[in-house]
Amino acid sequence: MKWAIIFLCWTGFALFFTTQSYIVQARYNGKVNWKGTLVDWLLGSYLWFILTPLVLRMSKLFPLQRGKLLRSIGAHSFAAPFFNIINIAIFVVARGAIYGPFPDTRSFFESLRSHVIIEFHGGLLVYSAVIGVSQAIDYYRKYRERELQASNLETRLVEAQLDALRMQLHPHFLFNTLNSVSVLMRRDVDAADRMLLQLSSLLRGALARNAAHEIKLGQELEILERYLEIEQIRFQDRLTVRTHIDPSALDALVPQLFFQPLVENAIRHGIADSEAGGEIDIRAERQNGMVRLQVRDNGPGLNISDGNFIEGVGLSNTRSRLEYLYGSDGSFEVYNAEEGGLVVAAAFPFHTETIFEVEAKR
Repeated sequence: MKWAIIFLCWTGFALFFTTQSYIVQARYNGKVNWKGTLVDWLLGSYLWFILTPLVLRMSKLFPLQRGKLLRSIGAHSFAAPFFNIINIAIFVVARGAIYGPFPDTRSFFESLRSHVIIEFHGGLLVYSAVIGVSQAIDYYRKYRERELQASNLETRLVEAQLDALRMQLHPHFLFNTLNSVSVLMRRDVDAADRMLLQLSSLLRGALARNAAHEIKLGQELEILERYLEIEQIRFQDRLTVRTHIDPSALDALVPQLFFQPLVENAIRHGIADSEAGGEIDIRAERQNGMVRLQVRDNGPGLNISDGNFIEGVGLSNTRSRLEYLYGSDGSFEVYNAEEGGLVVAAAFPFHTETIFEVEAKR
């Protein structure tokens, strides 16, 4: 494919200058040698095509780059006239084979001298152009390689940061759930035993997927459902959970363990200290190419009269993960609802192919 493109380029070169020769002949001679002019330009161009691999080899051996510039310029200063003379000599022989033994000159050498006088400087420009194009393509290729390498390094850095956040989240999730079991052990041993069984099932489902930073929303909701079963045992009628899930969003990829820390936060700060309990509203929808997720409780909300509050592990971890995964395309908001309670809302582009995936072998 590469050499086919190069061949077409040399053909285009010949046709371009053939048209120029036609115009000059028509303007000053009044007569155009259609066949002879085309043959001469095609012959000269295809001879350069044959020499192109050698010229490209010279370009690779003597690149025009810092530290090698003087040496390379010296080498090309000798190579350019050398290849040029070879091209002209082969052209004279080939042209003589086509039109007969040098009809306009006494000998091969006289014909060679005549063509050298006429074509030498143009041949130097052709050699220089091939070297220049070769160097430009090589510089672009190296630029793209460096750009790709930088992108890969950036991706690996983000993966490492996401892994660190995930390793922070798993113990936090486990210890808080075990704390729920510990609280229940003082009141209802049988219920605590059921909670431990649910915790075992939940951990198997959540930690088995630790190779992926994103999972399908449907799978994330399964993890959340097991967690809510544990908390339902603990709070019984004091906890009411309502879900509003858009079926078209179930295949969307979302950060693993996205909902659990947010629901845990809502339970801990919005419901746990209330004798009457409370409600949690969980929403997920697909809208205008975005996935919008929301967790809302009817608790006291946040005291943010000074405009600031300190986020705990769950909120800060979730915010950081969204930033690493989606950058400026994602959003994360924590605010008090007008009718009371706290709202945690996130949005990011809908997608079904994972952005980051850690290979099992690593």
